[in-house]
Amino acid sequence: MADGTLLRRLKTIPTFVGGLVVMLVMAPVLLPLIAVIDAVRWLISRKHWMGIRLYCFGLVYLTAETAGLVALGATWVATGFGRFRRPLLSWTFAIQQTWAGTLLAAARGIFSLQLEVNGEEAVAPGPIVLMVRHASIVDNLLPAVLVSTRHSILLRYVLKRELLSDPCLDVAGNRLPNYFVQRGADDTQAELSAIRELATGLGPNDGVLIYPEGTRFTKAKQTRALEKLRERDPGLFEQAQQLSHILPPRLSGPLALLDAAGTADVVVLTHQGLEGFAHLRDIWAGGMVDATIRVEFWRIPRSDIPANREDRISWLYEIWARIDSWIDESSSRDTPR
Repeated sequence: MADGTLLRRLKTIPTFVGGLVVMLVMAPVLLPLIAVIDAVRWLISRKHWMGIRLYCFGLVYLTAETAGLVALGATWVATGFGRFRRPLLSWTFAIQQTWAGTLLAAARGIFSLQLEVNGEEAVAPGPIVLMVRHASIVDNLLPAVLVSTRHSILLRYVLKRELLSDPCLDVAGNRLPNYFVQRGADDTQAELSAIRELATGLGPNDGVLIYPEGTRFTKAKQTRALEKLRERDPGLFEQAQQLSHILPPRLSGPLALLDAAGTADVVVLTHQGLEGFAHLRDIWAGGMVDATIRVEFWRIPRSDIPANREDRISWLYEIWARIDSWIDESSSRDTPR
């Protein structure tokens, strides 16, 4: 284990486990206080009781982290300290799915979320390149549950390196075939080479996932992305400024996956309704309570994907325009008439 990885885990694991202990010990004091705050907010402005909800979700999250770390440690010992790779990877994948399923179920229950899923027949079989809209701190749970658990597709993830601050994602994610991208890295070729390697050797039960936007949507991020495109590529800027709900796709990662993924089809996963989970302030304002999360899949056969780079860029922007239109249509269903 690299020194940097060890030092990171020596910080994150005690922090998460210690956080759980503090929340449990302090619950008799904190829960009544939080309930009073929630009651006052409700009486003054009829705000949802968010403090209690957030405390409960925090307990579930930290419990899932702690239990996951214990399970990951036990599987490492049981497989001869990692020497028997096949059972180690199989058990780690199962732990990852349980962790994600637990958190999504907790979010649905605590925040009274409804989930509508359409187009699931597009998911299997593999191999697939799964491109996912990124709007929330929660939407990384959707592929694990809706693709891997329901359809037995073993996903390999392209994720941002900042997520290594979550110790379960760190330990499990580095055991399984994933890649944590260092955004803004000096050696972009090395990053792209690692992404291409991730997409090689995909079988009928495999897929590789990427969030082409690279980060969650906000108006400020959209403005910055458009300013960069205006300077670098006026043609793409014209297309990107037509997008209302999503950031323009970053090209290097998705194109690298398409180059390396052989005959894999592309599956698109878009969703609407998780925007209230984008930031803590959105959650505190009650943006997620009683929300309906709509998820849509569609599949693009490999034969419909252009072969050369310029045509692939245009094709990718056409997909993003379709996602943007779908979000418009889905959002209009929630607008009172």
